[in-house]
Amino acid sequence: MPLNIDWQQILLHLLNFAILAFGLYLLLYHPIKKFMKKREESYREREDKANQTLESAREKSEEYARKLADADREIAEKRKTAEQQVSAAREEMLKDAKKEADAIVAKARETAREEKDKAMKEANAQIKEIAVEMAEKVISHGADDAFESFLAAADKQEEKDES
Repeated sequence: MPLNIDWQQILLHLLNFAILAFGLYLLLYHPIKKFMKKREESYREREDKANQTLESAREKSEEYARKLADADREIAEKRKTAEQQVSAAREEMLKDAKKEADAIVAKARETAREEKDKAMKEANAQIKEIAVEMAEKVISHGADDAFESFLAAADKQEEKDES
């Protein structure tokens, strides 16, 4: 053999290499490939789960936004209704107060009229009493003196008017 090459040794080394490669393939390549596949599936599942969670969060966010908008609308409607009720109650109270005030004024007018009538009756009664007393005094002092004093007062009044 010219270069000291032993073909038998080369074939044995090739056979050993093939057995080693096959053994390593069985021992390492398959388990590593399974591990990598499981790891890839795990990451894919996590990504899917994260996407689902994100989508669920978006849906819930939209749902909460809708519910919040509905709640705001409902609050606005209830506030409007309450304001209308308060306005109606205020108007009713104003009407009642006006009726009560009108009743008080009417009662006061009636009382004033009654007091006026009473005062007029008392004044008339006093005038009658005074007239009766004057008539008695005139009759008792004489009719001539009263007539003379009336004429004198009238003359004085004429003189004042002329001056």
